[in-house]
Amino acid sequence: MVRLGLLVNPDAGLGGRLGLKGSDGQAELARSKGAEDRSGPRMRLMLEYFSKLRRSGFEGIEWVSSEGRMGTDWLPEGATIGSVRTTHSSSGSTSADDTAAAVGALLKEGIDLLVYAGGDGTTRDIVAALDSAGSPDTPVIGVPTGVKMHSGCFAASPKAAAEVLSAWLDGDLLLASTEVLDLDEERYRQGEWVVQLYAEAMTPASPRWMQGSKQRIEASGEEDTTEGLADHIRELVISEDGLVIWGSGGTLRAIAEMNGFQPTNLGIDATLGNEQVGTDLDETGLLEILSSHTGPVTLLLSPMGGQGFLIGRGNLQLSPEVLRAIGIDNILGVVTPAKLLTVRRLRIETGDANLDAEFAAKRYMKVLQGYRTTRVLPVAVD
Repeated sequence: MVRLGLLVNPDAGLGGRLGLKGSDGQAELARSKGAEDRSGPRMRLMLEYFSKLRRSGFEGIEWVSSEGRMGTDWLPEGATIGSVRTTHSSSGSTSADDTAAAVGALLKEGIDLLVYAGGDGTTRDIVAALDSAGSPDTPVIGVPTGVKMHSGCFAASPKAAAEVLSAWLDGDLLLASTEVLDLDEERYRQGEWVVQLYAEAMTPASPRWMQGSKQRIEASGEEDTTEGLADHIRELVISEDGLVIWGSGGTLRAIAEMNGFQPTNLGIDATLGNEQVGTDLDETGLLEILSSHTGPVTLLLSPMGGQGFLIGRGNLQLSPEVLRAIGIDNILGVVTPAKLLTVRRLRIETGDANLDAEFAAKRYMKVLQGYRTTRVLPVAVD
């Protein structure tokens, strides 16, 4: 008998499309602004994928879960995933104490692995609870549902999480230690990028399906390259009737400043010609600007170092609706040579299966790496 723990932070990821840069302490505000559940539905999607992958191979699999919003509310109807047993009823709140209590209850049931849905904050709470209970080696698989996910124990997508879990159950994957990282959300909202290493966790090792931890690229002597990138974008991308959507990240911020704009440190902005027409935009703001624009559009994005995510991490404002309004052929990656050394492929996770399939069909995407110098990288939709 293999006993799997199931845990959901139902408030994770709520602030993403609203541009709140995280959900820690922001759940009530996000819901008041109309935010829809992200974490629970993505856990349900993972379980549906798992059911299809295993087909009839559920003998000896038992799930143990909290009853309510932190667990059983998100079980898929009509899908076989193995037997399910509840431990306790979760309260309406989802604080770190609630997470710790749920982890403690699952450990008492003797779980062999914990599957959870959340972001980096949830991961920190879970790993701390495992350590406090004397079970730091209990492996975890994270279903990515937060706004920012830097830790290495997350799968690349709900589908990838199902693949990892199924392969681990079949004995095809070994366990490995990975980093638990988190961004200080309060300082993040103020425009500071402060990522800290908090702990390590055990997780099934799969370079294909697990995202790995984010690497911060400390490069020196790249001023000329950045200036070249800025010149290229000024000459070939910025035009009088051209709308440019600027993604977040230090490289794009520097390029925008070199072109006379005042970008949000860690947000998404828009410019039309030489005028800045949107600052720190959420999904609604992006859709409003795009719907009123009839000229060319370019979306500039810089992939995450190490992980290679272009879409799906830290830019949830770029919803499937926004991406369709922009057009997937109007996306240009921008990357410095130092970061390019850590990025082998461009990973895409839009949250929409049909849109993911469109990206997968492209197979390759172009990235700008210097003045009038581009490179083609493979697209990975896991």
